[in-house]
Amino acid sequence: MRLPRSLLFVPGDRPDRFAKAAASGAHCVLLDLEDAVAPDRKVAARAAVSAYLMQGAMAMVRVNGCDSPWHDEDMVMLAQHPAAGVMLPKSEPESVAAVAARIGQGREYYALVETVAGILGLRAMAATPGLTRLAFGNVDFGLDAGINPGAEETELAAVRTAIVLESRFARLSAPVDGVSLAVDDANLLQSQAARSRRGGFGGKLCIHPRQVGVVNAVFQPTASELHWAREVLAAFEASGGAVVARGGQMIDRPVVERARRILADAAALG
Repeated sequence: MRLPRSLLFVPGDRPDRFAKAAASGAHCVLLDLEDAVAPDRKVAARAAVSAYLMQGAMAMVRVNGCDSPWHDEDMVMLAQHPAAGVMLPKSEPESVAAVAARIGQGREYYALVETVAGILGLRAMAATPGLTRLAFGNVDFGLDAGINPGAEETELAAVRTAIVLESRFARLSAPVDGVSLAVDDANLLQSQAARSRRGGFGGKLCIHPRQVGVVNAVFQPTASELHWAREVLAAFEASGGAVVARGGQMIDRPVVERARRILADAAALG
């Protein structure tokens, strides 16, 4: 199954944008019922999302948080659309477990980590049966933690590493990094997405269709990476599985596994 690398938010009360988002090249369309929708538009947004999903569209829905007055109705609506994925905002261990029990197994379920309590509860949250993936809500987290990061967000490096490590420990899919507010700065977006990939993330949230192509390109193995991976595996197989030197680099099991992952990523992304 293809692991989504680019996940594009679309306001749930803008059905005119749903098809455009689906045609943007994004690996996953995130229909947003939470932050992108004003309180007086919540009911209309839920109805629009339900109507779109009723047409057989594939998407994930970011529901309103468990402590909001709209959460229960969001979940009732989603029960009618078992193929739709679920993203829970402001995720913390108790809320993630409660939603997991409600939706059951077999549905894509992402926990969006946006609070200090969520970060400190990563181990318990990641172990929740039925949870598919963690995602980082970097903007809301910075607000909750009192951290005001710069453009490269180096101040949040430790938090990102924690999300990657806990995902790996729980055998979840590689997590999704947060949004870039640089809608018109492709170079900054490319730099941020490349940092995400190097750091162990498997994708990135997008807030505008213009960001999708950049993110997809960053998470697609490059021609040079593919060439390197194929040469590594060829040299390893020729050695009969023994440690071997190639181009001044020692090829042992970790190097071989990295090469295999690069080729597997390329195959999964088509």
